[in-house]
Amino acid sequence: MDAALPRDAAFPPHPESSAEARTDAADAVACSSPTEAAARATSDRAANDGKAPRQATPSTRSLRKATGRFMAGVGKHFATLAIALVAILISVATWQHYVTAPWTRNGSVRVQVANVAPQIAGKIVELRVADNQFVHKGDVLYVIDPFDFDVAVRIGKALVDQRAADLEVKQAEFDRRRRLSDLATTPEEQQIFAGNASQAKAAYAAAAHQLAQAELNLKRTNVLSPVDGYVTNLLLRVGDYALTGVTNVSVIDSNSFWIDGYFEETKMAHVCVGDRVEAQLIGYSKPILGHVKTVTRGISASNAAAGAQGLPSVDPIYTWVRLAQRIPVRVSIDTVPPGVPLVSGMTATVTIRQPNAVDRQTWAHRLRTTFVDPMLDVFGAGDPPRPNCLQSPSQQPPEVTTLPYARVPAIPSAEKIAPGLTPGIDASPRLP
Repeated sequence: MDAALPRDAAFPPHPESSAEARTDAADAVACSSPTEAAARATSDRAANDGKAPRQATPSTRSLRKATGRFMAGVGKHFATLAIALVAILISVATWQHYVTAPWTRNGSVRVQVANVAPQIAGKIVELRVADNQFVHKGDVLYVIDPFDFDVAVRIGKALVDQRAADLEVKQAEFDRRRRLSDLATTPEEQQIFAGNASQAKAAYAAAAHQLAQAELNLKRTNVLSPVDGYVTNLLLRVGDYALTGVTNVSVIDSNSFWIDGYFEETKMAHVCVGDRVEAQLIGYSKPILGHVKTVTRGISASNAAAGAQGLPSVDPIYTWVRLAQRIPVRVSIDTVPPGVPLVSGMTATVTIRQPNAVDRQTWAHRLRTTFVDPMLDVFGAGDPPRPNCLQSPSQQPPEVTTLPYARVPAIPSAEKIAPGLTPGIDASPRLP
């Protein structure tokens, strides 16, 4: 019975063959009626129109995928290029800011040191200070043995009394001879007594000056501090011999601290006298505030020294390596934060701000200062240097500091020195 089945019945029909059979059957049925055929044709076109996008979906998707991959590749390259460009701009701006911005790590704290030396020589019998002790102006640092100088004062006073008495006697003699007539004296005798009175007057003046010098030396046995400050590196002790003019005590003037910033010459176009300055010491977060006081107008030049035969000695310079010179800028200290000590020699990072700059800048101002201005400087479109930058805004003369010193003493009259040494000197020697 299986053998009687046709060959096609033994295998299931192929899907495509079945679809074709169904299509042929539909076409055969459609031919039976023209109206139905037309309606069916219209529906087939509508169905085909609706199925067209579905049939084109694989190619559209592949096109979209290709387009997406292309756009993604372009976007990646564009993003990479943009990031690289931004990185280059940031690097150039940062480097330009680093090179031209007025700041330096090469700063140091400076101070004036008063080198105290005795004006007389002698043995030190008393030491009243210790190392790193704070002293006020006029405090006694040490005492030199005053015995010899006290004796010199006593001798000077005795000598002054002697010269004063001698001056009174000779002056009185001259006055008497001057009032006598020519019958009682001669012009020669008057000249002799006048000369004696002049010599006595000069001797009295010399004795008075010697006494003043002895009294001043006695005062100098107490060596005083000339400034308010700290005694530093004290190696002196009682029993040492003090030599005239030889420094044995150093006092740091606590009112003379300043900061020196050594700026590269490429940054000097942004440095002006009067600009606000922030100096941060190593190890301390709070900065010291100050202002630019002066700018050094000259530094040493190695090529200025004369060589053999008086010719200039010029060092060879590599043309591709040119190191910027360092210009010292003196910063006057205005405010020191609490807890920040000032020690001469400490290292500081010095940053100069513009006069109109404030502590709390806006982000736009910081962006312009950090990136925009350096980029403009690269292309030569930055702000021009400010005029008269190195001139002091104040034309007032600098303060003059003086220390009291000894002057020529006034010589008192002999009558005030020794009024009782010559009683009756004005009385007439003639008998009543």
